[in-house]
Amino acid sequence: MSGEEEAVAAEPATSIPGEPMNIMTALQLVLRKSLAYGGLARGLHESAKVIEKHAAQLCIVAEDCDQPDYVKLVKAICAEHNVSLLTVPSAKTLGEWAGLCKIDSEGKARKDFGEEHEAYNVVLQHVKSH
Repeated sequence: MSGEEEAVAAEPATSIPGEPMNIMTALQLVLRKSLAYGGLARGLHESAKVIEKHAAQLCIVAEDCDQPDYVKLVKAICAEHNVSLLTVPSAKTLGEWAGLCKIDSEGKARKDFGEEHEAYNVVLQHVKSH
């Protein structure tokens, strides 16, 4: 693998039968399969460990990451170990694809706090007041 960075544009993750699959749809499916088979490292620490063990085949980083030092570190480690690096526009989208949230029946990310109870309401009020 080349170790060069390649930016991919955000496009809808739908493919029309008979047409070639776009990179965003393909990337989403690859991440989903990798997660299902336990081959997906998520986060800076997990990813750095896998890259340094020479077990990584691909690294994906979000362009809108709010920690430029993290991006710089990931790019340097990937270059040092010849791991291909792709960038996606949104960290939120990347997190959804990597299984860091629950997906509802419509395919949208959802927030589920469980059942509402007194402790939930106390925490929610505290967060709103501070």
